[in-house]
Amino acid sequence: MSDLIRVIDLEVFAHIGVPDAERREAQRLLISLEMSIDSFSSAAANDDLTRTVNYDDVAQHVKSFAAKRPRQLLETLAEELALDLLKTFPIKNIALEIKKFILPDARYVSVKIERTHDHLSP
Repeated sequence: MSDLIRVIDLEVFAHIGVPDAERREAQRLLISLEMSIDSFSSAAANDDLTRTVNYDDVAQHVKSFAAKRPRQLLETLAEELALDLLKTFPIKNIALEIKKFILPDARYVSVKIERTHDHLSP
């Protein structure tokens, strides 16, 4: 059994894109996260934030991580971010989607991945 915390369409800015010109300016991305944790029971019973995942801390971490360095691919950002969040917070599983607004004839382009602690290297 696990419980779920969702953060939907968190606005972040990142230098991302294959052409150098595309990476020059930070682009607006929207990142959605679904984070599975063991249970809310202890946090709820004690009304204690330290017994769950602080979603504000996660959001600030995601913003900082995305802005930290340039990347060419959304896939790279997704993979690195998912693994970093699993290492940093008490999350069992994570699904994340990153939306980029680059194609003029499409609402957005996105990548979505799911990772567990099994993906962490020893």
